[in-house]
Amino acid sequence: MADPYFFGYGSLVNLATHDFPDPHPAQLKGWRRAWRHTDLRPVAFLTAIPDPESLIEGMIAHVPKNDWAALDEREWAYDRVPTTHAVTHPLSHDVEIAVYAVPQGRHAEPSNRHPLLLSYIDVVVQGYLRTFGEDGADQFFATTDGWDAPILNDRAEPRYPRHQQLKPAETEFVDDRLNRLSVSIVQTA
Repeated sequence: MADPYFFGYGSLVNLATHDFPDPHPAQLKGWRRAWRHTDLRPVAFLTAIPDPESLIEGMIAHVPKNDWAALDEREWAYDRVPTTHAVTHPLSHDVEIAVYAVPQGRHAEPSNRHPLLLSYIDVVVQGYLRTFGEDGADQFFATTDGWDAPILNDRAEPRYPRHQQLKPAETEFVDDRLNRLSVSIVQTA
């Protein structure tokens, strides 16, 4: 029987946000990251969307005893999609890999009513910096759609439930890359 693993491409890349065992860098072919919102959440979040020309880096980790319940609860706005044959990874044993994605037609572009959270971006970029270095974090920005959406600066009072404290160099990196993208950052009220 194949061991169950998930492919994370956002906050799950940041190992400080979970304790799933046996994490490894991996690549998912045929998918692209995008900032989207659904009526299920008040703010935008990352999802993976099918794109045959794209490849995204992320992290796989084991789901012990095939117990998906905790991860399904964490990723409750997503569907779990089998992607075993689309993932390149370093494991030599038989695995089944799933990615969490919101199905087409159930998400929309972010908006002023559904902005991106800076605390969420911080967590994701911190994970990419720590796993893939600056080049990998730059790839995260380059392989993610939706940077034209408003970003709510909630760093003083983070709204993202798994927010992390960034080191000054990490904060500087995030701010620099967002500045390069000429994003619209809105202050919290």
